Amino acid sequence: MYATKIKMKPSCSSSNNLLEIDSIYLTGSGNERFYKKEDVHDHLIKQPGTIQVFIYPYPNVIPMISAKFEKYVKSTSDSITGDNLLRLPRE
Repeated sequence: MYATKIKMKPSCSSSNNLLEIDSIYLTGSGNERFYKKEDVHDHLIKQPGTIQVFIYPYPNVIPMISAKFEKYVKSTSDSITGDNLLRLPRE
């Protein structure tokens, strides 16, 4: 599956904070739609390595827990600065 766009929390449309992502649009599952980041996190706990960011080099999306125990996701590191998830188109 691929993460192809993101939706930020209200009033956070220009944020570059992964914790402020509200939902992620996933394709390739047969049910293409926005999924809450917590649901994507839970899916990746059960099935790691099954979602990539649709930006070359297609890094894996991985589950994370914030210091305040909030579930979120990020992409694995590559040679760019910043996270590839935050480079996806926004709605």
